[in-house]
Amino acid sequence: MAKKQKIPNGFVLFDVLYEDGTRTSNRKVPASEIGGLDGDAPARVFVESQDRHIGEMSGIPRGRIKTIMRSDAKPPRDRSSRPQDSTGKL
Repeated sequence: MAKKQKIPNGFVLFDVLYEDGTRTSNRKVPASEIGGLDGDAPARVFVESQDRHIGEMSGIPRGRIKTIMRSDAKPPRDRSSRPQDSTGKL
């Protein structure tokens, strides 16, 4: 029996961290907007555009975006807190 193929839903989810410390999760960005050589950079432009539109409609502008990453991605590990032995190696 053949496997059922996954149908892409057309969106990629991103978590956005703003400079003022607020965070939004699972922001939808059309899959057609991202990819190629630019990677996820177009997603930032898309989210900034959404934020400008929302700010104009509500009268409350959003802060500047500090970082944007895929919702399913693991955050980068802080390597400065890794334990070391007396030789300086792990």
